[in-house]
Amino acid sequence: MFSLPPLPYDYAALEPFIDTETMRIHHTKHHAAYVQNLNDALKGKEDLLNMDIFELISNLKKVPEELQTKVKNQGGGHANHSLFWKLMTPKPAKTPSHLLMSLIKKNFKDFKEFQEEFSATAMGRFGSGWAWLVVHGKKLEIIDTPNQESPLSSGLTPILALDVWEHAYYLRYQNRRAEYIDAWWNVVNWEEVENLYSAAQKKKTK
Repeated sequence: MFSLPPLPYDYAALEPFIDTETMRIHHTKHHAAYVQNLNDALKGKEDLLNMDIFELISNLKKVPEELQTKVKNQGGGHANHSLFWKLMTPKPAKTPSHLLMSLIKKNFKDFKEFQEEFSATAMGRFGSGWAWLVVHGKKLEIIDTPNQESPLSSGLTPILALDVWEHAYYLRYQNRRAEYIDAWWNVVNWEEVENLYSAAQKKKTK
C-alpha cells in the first residue's frame, strides 16, 4: 500500500512565498487523494502495491494495460508531489553549489538564462502540468509535462520540479502564475537538486 509522506517542514514554513493554507490543502487533500486513488486502482495487486512509487512510474509496462492510464495519472500525482515537497525548503541556499552551478552554466550558459528558460517553460504549460529540470543522458534539459505525467515514464530523471496546477497557487496568486513562479525560486532546495543529480549519476555507473 502507498501512503502519504509527511512534509519535511511545517505547512507555514514556506511563507510568505507559498501560503500555509495552500500547503495544507495541497498536501492533505490533493496529494492524499492521489495516494488513495492509486491504492484503490491497484487493489488486490500486491506486487504493484509493494513497489517503490518512483520504480512503479518508471515501469508502467509492468502495470496491466487496462490500469496504465489510472496509474499514470494517480501514481504520477503521488510521485510528482513526493518529489516536489523535498525540492522546497524554508532555508534554501540562494544559488546552487559550485558543482551544480557549473553544470547549469555548461548546459544553459548562465544561471539567469537557466531561470528564465525554466520560468518560461512553466508559464508556457497550457492548463495543468509541471515544469522540470531533468537529466537526459549527459545533459540537463528543461521540459514540461501535462497533468500528472512524470519524466520517469519517458526514461528521464527529474531533479527539479514545479507544480503549475492552479491548486498549487490559486489561493494567494489567483490567476497570476508568473508571480507564483517568481516566488517559488525563493524556496528551491538546491541541495536536494544536487543530491538527485548525484544519485542519477551513480545509478548510471551501476
